[in-house]
Amino acid sequence: MYVIDNPVLQRELVVNLRTPRAFWLLLLYQVVLGGVVLIAYPREERIDVSQQSGSAQRLVDFFFLGQFVLASLMTPSFAAGSITNEKERKTYEMLLASPIRPGAIVMGKLVAALTHLVVLIIASLPIIMLCLPLGGVSIFELISAYLAILSSLFLFGAISVASSSYFQRTSSALVVSYLAILPLVILGTVGWQSLASESELRLWLTSVLPPTAALLVGGWLLWATRRRLLYPPDVGSQASEVIDLEREGREGLGLVIQRDQFPDRLFAPPRRRTLMADGSNPIYDKELHAELFSQGTLMLRLVIQISMLLAIPLMAIFLFALSDLASWYFGYVVVFNMLAAPVFTAGSVTNERERQTLDLLLTTILTPQQMLSGKLLIGLRVSLVLTGFLLWPVLLALMLNAQVWYNLTAMAIYLLVVLSTGLVNATLGLFYSTLVRKTSAALMLTYSSLLVLYCLPVAIHYLAWSVSESPESVAWLSWLGVASPFAALAAVPLQATITALGEVEPYAGQPRLVIAFFLVQSLLLSGLLGGIVWLFRDRWRLTGHD
Repeated sequence: MYVIDNPVLQRELVVNLRTPRAFWLLLLYQVVLGGVVLIAYPREERIDVSQQSGSAQRLVDFFFLGQFVLASLMTPSFAAGSITNEKERKTYEMLLASPIRPGAIVMGKLVAALTHLVVLIIASLPIIMLCLPLGGVSIFELISAYLAILSSLFLFGAISVASSSYFQRTSSALVVSYLAILPLVILGTVGWQSLASESELRLWLTSVLPPTAALLVGGWLLWATRRRLLYPPDVGSQASEVIDLEREGREGLGLVIQRDQFPDRLFAPPRRRTLMADGSNPIYDKELHAELFSQGTLMLRLVIQISMLLAIPLMAIFLFALSDLASWYFGYVVVFNMLAAPVFTAGSVTNERERQTLDLLLTTILTPQQMLSGKLLIGLRVSLVLTGFLLWPVLLALMLNAQVWYNLTAMAIYLLVVLSTGLVNATLGLFYSTLVRKTSAALMLTYSSLLVLYCLPVAIHYLAWSVSESPESVAWLSWLGVASPFAALAAVPLQATITALGEVEPYAGQPRLVIAFFLVQSLLLSGLLGGIVWLFRDRWRLTGHD
């Protein structure tokens, strides 16, 4: 019953694999991987297949890294809503009351979520077969690489399903899943690249470590999820666990949020016990004092703890040991904001639709400016305060590291890049929240748009630069990332960098690219705000809210 004749699995497979999204996703996935192979394919007229082909190995590396990253980023989108969707549709209690075993429910949800991804992975076999005639790559390396990818998907799926069982909303499960999976993706990517010259060692490690870790950690997570469904604490009140904030503050594991103390009160002040002042925004006040903690503090505590845990080693490396690479630390801050900011704005309007309170909101005397500004400002306040927790190491580096102090102007520009990116991320989430019906759809559209806008241009430039015989000929491709904060961070000029020999050298960077980035961000922000206002007037007010 766990796999064969599992009604949960059968229903999920029918729903997921028969949708138009399944076809278009498979087509897009194949086009992206085919493009990677086409760009990285060797340009030599003659290749000696009897020798180790460096071009063939580089091509295989690019192919599997691209496939690993794409599949890893898509896994939470399929699995993180597996149980929260039941809670949001009010069918969670009926599912638990059915004669299906909790273990069968968990296994059915996991297998259904991963089946589509496994189909994508297997469908890439014809593309990678084009690389085998080039030589230099054995069939055993391909098998071990596919084994590592499939076992990683199992682990990431288990993480997402476990997160889905602990939260009431898909958006919360998504952001926690991404934060937990991101360091594993980075570790796997760095490990694969660092062992490129040690093919035998990499073959052995990829064949042993990922399957073992996936079996142990993923199995334990599935067991914990199954036990939570067997003894559910979140039934009896429409699948919503009753949260006692005072008790949670005393007994919560790890970080405890104190709403009456600094800096916690910046993003979650105490509940209001007096009347609001005249002229205050009721939307902003309600979201700030009540909405954020309506589902408890577990999501916030996990987000803060995971992000700070990752920030400690990155701070030591990029702000002290290799301070000429300080832009990499700010890149991590941007990644965190990309994951966190949409969570607090992508559900601004869709949550009103899902709770069926949008009609009530539209019939109030509140002006459109009050509604939109209140929703946007609360999301910006929370996301920027959480992002600010990762910026305190910069102040520490300014006091203790002379090289960072020499580049004070560059540090200020880095902070401006983070700030402008946070504004765009939050506004983009609100834009999609006005455009679609469901919070999960708005969140995934926001994440997809940010990946295309920020990461894809940088990846194209890096790929072309790596395979080109003359890197100078593809330097113009750096302008593809004119809207990417990662490209802007790398282009910030440094006043001085201290080499290993103690010499001081300037780094010119690309000031024009940095200026163009801020101009593009300003235009994008203006366009998004204009689109939100237009959607409000022409869709909500005139034609209704669909």
